[in-house]
Amino acid sequence: MSLNLPLDIESVKGFLEPDEGEALHRYAVKASQLAPCLEIGSYCGKSTVYLATACQANRSVLYALDHHRGSEEHQPGEEYHDPDLYDADVGVVDSFREFRKTISAANLQDTVIPIVATSSVASRHWVTPLGMVFIDGGHSLESALEDYRSWAAHLVKNGILAIHDIFPDPSQGGQAPYEIWKLALASGLFKELEKVNTLGFLQRI
Repeated sequence: MSLNLPLDIESVKGFLEPDEGEALHRYAVKASQLAPCLEIGSYCGKSTVYLATACQANRSVLYALDHHRGSEEHQPGEEYHDPDLYDADVGVVDSFREFRKTISAANLQDTVIPIVATSSVASRHWVTPLGMVFIDGGHSLESALEDYRSWAAHLVKNGILAIHDIFPDPSQGGQAPYEIWKLALASGLFKELEKVNTLGFLQRI
């Protein structure tokens, strides 16, 4: 599959593989016809470009939710810390500036609605039905459960739940995304569609 994206996607910081991005785009094309889409964990906007380009084709919108202070693994001294995203003046990670540059470069300002908050705060009074929810936020069990419990219930019938970084084998990666994947399947509310690399797709029954 060859997508006509609005910028060189490899120039955008992030951890999404090309086949995963293309799968996100493919499902978002259909899901955004049902209702707006939402991603949790925008980081610098790589997944946002894939999702929002699909939403834009349907004149829909993408809610891009991220507190932009970095997940646990992005903090100083951790494996995925990026010094370029660290604001030394205030002593915190800040990926929002880079995210905004990506959205501007991709000309997606009319499609992406940034939400700079945590899942618990943003979902507190949420009422908009969603066609797709992509979970790629913090990888602690507490964070992953918060994301799933806050947003999965807002999916419309036939809507898509996508979860990134699913590693059934603990030696390959953290287990929190895999745990919420299993939780969703056990709920009886979703059916499994496919997995692309570490990205899993479920459909709301």
